[in-house]
Amino acid sequence: MITREEAWKLLTQYNKEPFHLRHALTVEGVMRYFARELGYGDQEEYWGIVGLLHDLDFEQYPEQHCVKSQELMRRHGVDESIIRATASHGYGLTAADIKPEHQMEKVLFAADELSGLIGAAALMRPSKSVQDMELKSLKKKFKDKKFAAGCNRDVIKEGADDLGWTLDELMEKTIAAMRVDEAAINEACEKL
Repeated sequence: MITREEAWKLLTQYNKEPFHLRHALTVEGVMRYFARELGYGDQEEYWGIVGLLHDLDFEQYPEQHCVKSQELMRRHGVDESIIRATASHGYGLTAADIKPEHQMEKVLFAADELSGLIGAAALMRPSKSVQDMELKSLKKKFKDKKFAAGCNRDVIKEGADDLGWTLDELMEKTIAAMRVDEAAINEACEKL
């Protein structure tokens, strides 16, 4: 399996924008958190790498998102299970029509969009942090369709349903996940 170091090297080969790299690091952290919380601690590295690479093609190939990434990863010898898992987060949204089936794929599908919304909401806070974010505040932002308009609320709702969670549960758990690595991600992004 590809190492975390190799995955980062691959990601930065196709992504240069700090925004995209921050998002990849955030989703990596969220996926690692959920692996531990949901009883997949022995697969934490795998879940994290899937989170790190999930948008590999988005910066350079937005029109081929989740399709081109499969080609790029195969070219670099990435394991088919990672290729499938990363492509599944575009289910119903991209030409890569791979339905999330494994618990990890369902978490990625649900948390990817939501982490973007939470990140945008955090930037609006005086602290610029998720550390003091409350569910009530996030729910207000979620209901405001003009706020972070690029975040697909239907995907977030569908993701919660697929996991068998309420929307509130998904939001609370994802806020908690983002709190864990926020300082480390900020530090890493300062070095980009």
